[in-house]
Amino acid sequence: MAAGAFGLSWVVRAAWRIPSAMGASISAIQPTALGATTYRDKQFHNTEPSSQITGNPAELLYQLFTQRDAGRPPGKIPLVKPELPEQAADLAVTWYGHASCLIEVDGYRVLADPVWSERVSPSPLVGPARLHPVPSPLADLPPLDAVLISHDHYDHLDRDTVDQLVATQSAVFIVPIGIGAHLRHWQVPEDRIVEFDWTASVSLSELGRAKDDGTDLVITCSEARHFSGRGLVRNTTLWASWSIAGPTRRVYFGGDTGYTKAFAEAGARLGPFDLTLLPIGAYDRHWPDVHMNPEEAVRAHADLCVGDAGYGLLVPIHWATFNLAFHGWSEPVQRLVAAAKEAGTRIAVPKPGQRIDPIGLPSGDTWWEDVRQ
Repeated sequence: MAAGAFGLSWVVRAAWRIPSAMGASISAIQPTALGATTYRDKQFHNTEPSSQITGNPAELLYQLFTQRDAGRPPGKIPLVKPELPEQAADLAVTWYGHASCLIEVDGYRVLADPVWSERVSPSPLVGPARLHPVPSPLADLPPLDAVLISHDHYDHLDRDTVDQLVATQSAVFIVPIGIGAHLRHWQVPEDRIVEFDWTASVSLSELGRAKDDGTDLVITCSEARHFSGRGLVRNTTLWASWSIAGPTRRVYFGGDTGYTKAFAEAGARLGPFDLTLLPIGAYDRHWPDVHMNPEEAVRAHADLCVGDAGYGLLVPIHWATFNLAFHGWSEPVQRLVAAAKEAGTRIAVPKPGQRIDPIGLPSGDTWWEDVRQ
């Protein structure tokens, strides 16, 4: 009886938390959205024609029932316990799975799209669950200088992770317009929230967070081609990619996006980039406008490197951790390797938890091929 009562109590608490986890109301978001570049008719819009879903709904429903498990790995995904230096490097990235990355640029540490929860959902009971554990606890992260969010989908913005970061870190949250309302709803202090429209920039010195040695970091909100929403209503908050530029190194964090002309524009204005972190998974023929496939990621890397496919390093994100589409688990990285080889693009595919330093790249590791029963 006691065990049953405890279980029921936990379910009640989990259900009670769902409305809060969903974030701010439309009325709370709208005041910050008014006047934004692409905001009209109470919604944000892509600058290029974009459909969230295309094709025959019956075909999509058939895929859902027949291919929904295609993205599960055939075996155990290997993890690496992150080994982080005391001082941040000039250039490095630690991939924690999906789009969660700890980026090191010219001595600064920036955490992008952190999601440490078991499910990407407002509920701890239902929704896509992890295909591998988090490589290390959130509390093990070193001091951060900034936290970036690309958009408000649950696999990129997680309420429980935000709560922990507020409690354990002092970093500022830099987010696209509208997402600040979610953070305020979750009691993030106002002085730790910075909201931006596309093309807007801020330096950490402007925020009073520059290093004592005088080095600075400039973070720019860049256009992406995607959509937003944490409930039935879509596109009430903006979506974005991010440029992170120090005195000597530049990193581009794609977040989640379809292929867009904005990559070439960002490359010309802000690049070339020494490191690109670009999504390669969760694509499908039914939503080609809002999720890149691996070949498009290679093309985007070349755009961001001002037409030079061989410049810099491409590290793939947005794959391996959650089953969000109908392709095979390792298909994204297999296609990426082939496309990168043909284009002459340098890539590195870390295991979850692995830190990649472009100077000392691991060579020839095809670890995903060993994920078997």
